Amino acid sequence: MRRVFLLLILPLVLAGCGENREEAITPTGMNQGGPPETLAEGTFQPGGDTAVTYDPEVVPAGGTAQVAVARSARGTTVRVSVTGLRPGRAYGAHLHTEPCAAKPDAAGPHYQHDAGPRASASAHSADPAYVNPDNEVWLDFTTDAQGAASATSAQNWTFDERHPPRSLILHAARTRTAAGAAGTAGPRVACLTLPAG
Repeated sequence: MRRVFLLLILPLVLAGCGENREEAITPTGMNQGGPPETLAEGTFQPGGDTAVTYDPEVVPAGGTAQVAVARSARGTTVRVSVTGLRPGRAYGAHLHTEPCAAKPDAAGPHYQHDAGPRASASAHSADPAYVNPDNEVWLDFTTDAQGAASATSAQNWTFDERHPPRSLILHAARTRTAAGAAGTAGPRVACLTLPAG
């Protein structure tokens, strides 16, 4: 009887060990199919530290933004959610390479998975082969009657761990895709700083 009991328990113990082993070899920092993790959130203020509005007529003080990220071995999904913006208005939104500062241009160029041959620290590649929603994170949205909206961008690549995107920039217009204007979206009207790692 004791031998039968041990034979019944042994597979359960081994199954439990296998599950722990899978967790141990899961890459660190990866969210394997779970819910998105909030990367950053803030309330826009003129001269704000984490969330700054550069144009309160377009992004009112007191408006909020949240950036959530889900990572897996297959890629990255980024979601932005906003509240308290102008109702029924279109905005462009992209991830940028540098944190927010007093001047809008300090957030640097768009974050690109493949920066392209003509990219620099202050300007991304302008080649449409690199300036597109497959190589960048575009999160354009139009707010509802209460000034709220959300947008999602799913990519089949992951952020560079040494140089991840450092900000979300809101622009005054939707992102253009036409040749010669690809990636442009009007003035930078607000910024939310993302953590360094």
